[in-house]
Amino acid sequence: MEFKFELGEVLKDTITGLRGVVMGRTQYITGCTHYGLLTRKLNKDGKVPDWEWMDEMRLQRTGEKTPLHSNLVPKTGKPKNGGPAQNAPSW
Repeated sequence: MEFKFELGEVLKDTITGLRGVVMGRTQYITGCTHYGLLTRKLNKDGKVPDWEWMDEMRLQRTGEKTPLHSNLVPKTGKPKNGGPAQNAPSW
């Protein structure tokens, strides 16, 4: 099975309006696919918030991509393998 959205894409939840970067994807044996979105806003205490996990059916593309996206996904559209240590972006 292929995922509908790529890592690093910016998506919008059609129900809540939450926008975030796809940081992770999970496929379940029941057929559901969820995406972990990280918002670009810090919490009130200045910390990075937890990812919000959303069902694929609630999400739509915004057309935005992050620099992370171009470092992880080559022009073939397939993620690079090897884990975070190899080809890790330096920020």
